Amino acid sequence: MTPAVVVATGATKRYGEVLGLNGFTAEFGPGITGLVGPNGAGKSTFFRVLAGQLHLDSGSVMVLGRPASRPVRSNHEIGYCPESPTLYEWMTAEEFLRMLLRLDGFERAEADRRCASALAEVDLLPVKDRKLAGFSRGMRQRVKIAQALAHDPTLLLLDEPLNALDPVSRVHLLELFTRIAQAGRHIILSSHVLYEVERLTDQIVMMSNGRAIAQGDLHQIRDLIDARPHTVEVTTPVPRELGKALAGWEHVTDVSFPGPDKVVAQTRSPDAFYRALGELARTGTVPVRGVRGVDDNLEAVFRLLAG
Repeated sequence: MTPAVVVATGATKRYGEVLGLNGFTAEFGPGITGLVGPNGAGKSTFFRVLAGQLHLDSGSVMVLGRPASRPVRSNHEIGYCPESPTLYEWMTAEEFLRMLLRLDGFERAEADRRCASALAEVDLLPVKDRKLAGFSRGMRQRVKIAQALAHDPTLLLLDEPLNALDPVSRVHLLELFTRIAQAGRHIILSSHVLYEVERLTDQIVMMSNGRAIAQGDLHQIRDLIDARPHTVEVTTPVPRELGKALAGWEHVTDVSFPGPDKVVAQTRSPDAFYRALGELARTGTVPVRGVRGVDDNLEAVFRLLAG
């Protein structure tokens, strides 16, 4: 089996009487893993523990096979993009990255090469000589991602990296993250914009109130709530006829009509529902134009598990 990149066991971090992490236990495998949860779930606290900026009150976190609390670690192993937009306003983008690379121990020529490469990766090379004070929030976000990438770390920690980005920049960075993972490096990416995580990976850790409430393959997580009623939306030109047929099925608990060509049904058994609907469509008795599982997305899964 491929060893886990990060292993947290009972990780607890207190801020006075507030628990940032509350016995957090989870494993993060190779490639890209999404850390998802609402604001205040503990995602940023966990990243700061991984980056060595915070120490746990109890429990343990192993990063790339070593304790996160180990006082001496190679900065080349981890790249960290924090959620905070704070930068050194008086510097240019190039000066900022070069300074960090020099602090990491790179010679001037190598630092300049890496600086140019990282800024090009996030599409900021044309504005490398502009002061950071004049950058938009989205541009600042890309600078932070560039500094996390510049030293080619084994593990990238990206805390809400797509905040404040325009749609074109979001697509560009999603493609970049995919290429990084394909090159053999690892990414833990936090977000509360759940559909963006779904576009990158099926590997998910869900957080709520400082704890992991589910982890693993998204479809396996989906199976955790199969005992709950599922909501399915069906498009048809004859919604009343279809609704009448669905209401007669034993596993259907509710039927509603949200639009002129839509029927929404709740079922206790989604597998049986889809089989029966497929058979109904094949007979041609009631035409079916489209089917959408309303609960088959990450946001619905999280909402049900957190509840």
